[in-house]
Amino acid sequence: MAQQESIIKLKGKIGDLTFYKTKDGYQARQAKGVDPQRIATDPNYQRTRENNAEFATGAAAAKRLRDTLRPMILLTYDPKMPGRLFSRVMRVVKADAVSDRGERRVLPGNLGLLGQFGFNVAASLTNTLFIEPQCTVDRVAGTVALDIPSLVPKLTIAAPQGATHFQFNFGAAVVDFDTAGEGNGSVMAIAESETSLLMAESFAGVTLTVELPPASDLPLFALFGISFYQEVNGKPYPLNNGAYNPIDIFRVDVV
Repeated sequence: MAQQESIIKLKGKIGDLTFYKTKDGYQARQAKGVDPQRIATDPNYQRTRENNAEFATGAAAAKRLRDTLRPMILLTYDPKMPGRLFSRVMRVVKADAVSDRGERRVLPGNLGLLGQFGFNVAASLTNTLFIEPQCTVDRVAGTVALDIPSLVPKLTIAAPQGATHFQFNFGAAVVDFDTAGEGNGSVMAIAESETSLLMAESFAGVTLTVELPPASDLPLFALFGISFYQEVNGKPYPLNNGAYNPIDIFRVDVV
């Protein structure tokens, strides 16, 4: 690593030199790496090719999952979530005990490894809601229902400071990890409860139901979470843009 001492500071690449800025000032270094053609053909890089292929498989599957579940993911905020989700999906890829190395993929039987994944690492659903809703899946009819029992909000919901209201969010999706393009069959539907007062004496309970394509044999994901709001002049506003909202994969169902 070399220090730039010229009065003209450079950023970017020139030939095989890379110029960049750090907290220690402007630096320069020589680009290193193996010729891509050698990686693609040299027998010594067979393991590298296998790892790269599975990395691509995991990245594509994680992106498909994020794209399909986006309506629910947008209710919360965690800038590191894509990386965490990719790591979990790679566990699914590596759990493939059938395919050869370099050809392992996302098999439905291993998708249970995605269960309980939290889309907001700063807000855990299990540490926020102290009840256990019941999820029912009817694949023939294409319906997924979540039964939330009656509760006392101040005793069963650990709300963040400043929150005055809450809302339960529920979503379910079928995800096609194999078919490329927009017509891949992945679909999501969401439902939500009424916005309720956190200091209310009780919450009567509710059943949230969503409809998906009937008789689908695609992997099904059910997501559940809570959104918090702060009332200002009689109108509820999302608290801190969703930073305190937990959203988890509540159930994974495969056939």
